[in-house]
Amino acid sequence: MKRRDFLITTLLSSGLIITDQLNTQAASIPDFSNSPFTLGVASGDPTADRVIIWTRLAPKPLEGGGMPNIRVPVQWKVAKDATMSEIVRQGTVIATPELGHSVHVDVTQLEANQVYWYQFQVGNYQSAIARTKTLPNPNAAVDEVRFAFASCQDWQNGYYVAHKHLAKEELDFVVFLGDYIYERSGNKNTVRQHQGEDCLTLEDYRNRYGEYKSDPNLQASHHRFPWIMTWDDHEVDNNYANLTAEDAQSLEQFQARRKAAYQAYYEHTPIRVSFQPGKDITLYRSFDLGNLGKLMVLDTRQYRSDQPCGDGAKPRCPEVTSKTATLLGTEQEQWLQSQLSDNSASWNIIAQQVMMAQYNLDPHPQKGMFNMDQWDGYVDCRRRLLNFLHDNEIPNPVVITGDLHSSWVNNLTLDFDDPTSPIVATEFVATSISSGFPQQYVSAVNVARVANPHVKFFEGSKHGYVRCTVTPEYLKSDYRVVSSVVDPQASIDTLQSFVVKNGQPGVLANSKN
Repeated sequence: MKRRDFLITTLLSSGLIITDQLNTQAASIPDFSNSPFTLGVASGDPTADRVIIWTRLAPKPLEGGGMPNIRVPVQWKVAKDATMSEIVRQGTVIATPELGHSVHVDVTQLEANQVYWYQFQVGNYQSAIARTKTLPNPNAAVDEVRFAFASCQDWQNGYYVAHKHLAKEELDFVVFLGDYIYERSGNKNTVRQHQGEDCLTLEDYRNRYGEYKSDPNLQASHHRFPWIMTWDDHEVDNNYANLTAEDAQSLEQFQARRKAAYQAYYEHTPIRVSFQPGKDITLYRSFDLGNLGKLMVLDTRQYRSDQPCGDGAKPRCPEVTSKTATLLGTEQEQWLQSQLSDNSASWNIIAQQVMMAQYNLDPHPQKGMFNMDQWDGYVDCRRRLLNFLHDNEIPNPVVITGDLHSSWVNNLTLDFDDPTSPIVATEFVATSISSGFPQQYVSAVNVARVANPHVKFFEGSKHGYVRCTVTPEYLKSDYRVVSSVVDPQASIDTLQSFVVKNGQPGVLANSKN
C-alpha cells in the first residue's frame, strides 16, 4: 500500500475523518513541489450555528492552478483557540479537478456568536490558521453588531493597503459588494499589471482570481473575518445585464463566458450556495443579526433587463419608466418583499451593488442626465421598492452600496424631485478598495449637487471601506480612507462619520473622529 493511501486508511480507522463527507471514489495526495495553499483560506456566510470554510489547492495559481487531474483529500479542522488545540469539528473533504480543486466545507453544530479558528492540511502541507465567527441566534438580544463593507478592487489601479487596515479592525464580519476581480486585459501604464488578455474561458478567470487572491493584504482580510459576498459586473464583463454582454459577443459566446465566470466565482469564494458546473447561481440570501437586524444581500446583475437608452449617462428615454424594466427580476423582488415583511428586527439592511438614489448630473432646470446602469435606469423598479418600504412601515431600512469608486451618503425619498418628499431610507455608498473614480467627473458631480438635495455627502478621490456599528439606538457609518493606493505603507483615517437614529429617517453627520 502506498504511503498516502495508508494515511487515508489510518485516518478513517482512527475516526479523524468524518466519513459522510468522504466520497469513496479513488483519491490521492500528489507530490507537491511547494505549498498548495498559495491562495490562502477564507470563511463566509456565517449563521448562528455554521460557517463556510474555503480553500483552493493551487501550487501554480497563474497556470490554471498547477494541479494534476486527480481527486485530492483535504483535511480540515475547527477549534476554539488560535493554537488549534481545542478542536470542535474536523473531517476530510475531496478537492476535485471539476471545481478547480476548491473546497467548501459547511461546518455545522457551532455555538452562536462565537469566535473560531480553522485550518486545512494536504499531506505535509498546512494552510494558515484563520479566524472566523458565527452570528448571534436569530431571536437573541444583541447590543451591538460591527461590520465593514467594501467593493471594487482593481488590481491594476493600486495596492490593497485598505485590506491591510481592514484586517486590523474589530468586526463581526465583512460584506463585499462586488468587483472582486476585473476581467479586462493588462495595461502597462498601471501600478500593477494584469497577466493575460480579457477573461473569456474558465482558465482565464481562474488565473485572474489566482492573481488577485495571491495578494497578502487581501488574504489577511479573509483570514481575520467571515465574508458575506455578492458580485457585480466585472466578475464577468463590464456592465453586462443578464445575458446581454457589453463586449461584441454572440449570445452563445456570452452564455459560455458567463458560465465560466460564475463557476470561477464559486470556486474562489466562501459562499453557501447550491452549485453545479454550467448552472446559474442563486446569490440573493439573508442573514439574521439576532433581534438587532437583518442583512439582505441582492444580485442586481444576473436578472436585470438591459440598460435603457443605450446605457451610459443619458437624458431619460421612455424605456427608463417602463414597468417591465427590472434590476432584480420578479422572483428576487418578491423574495425581498417577503424578507422585509417577515421580520421583527430593528434594522433592515439591504446590501446591493449600484447606487439606488437618483442623481441628476445636469443641474439646469428642465434638463437631466442620469446613469443608466444604476437604479436611475430602472425608475419603476425603484419606485416599487421605496413605496413598499414606506407603505408597509418597514423599520429602519438602510441600503449599503458599492460600484461607484466614490463615497456617497443619500437620503432615499418617495419623490427625488420634490425636496419635501418623505424620507424612506438612507443609503451609504462605499468608495473602492483601489479602483479609480475619473477625476474629471468630480467637479461635475459637485456642481450638480444643487439639483440633488437628498445627497448629503460626496467624495470622489479617496479609497477605503465603510465601517458600521449597529445598536438598538443607532446605525453609525465611518468612512475609512487610506492616504494612497500607490504606497504599500499608506496610513488610514476616518474621513467622516454618519448616524441614522432608530425611528428617525434621514442621516445625521458627525464630525471627523
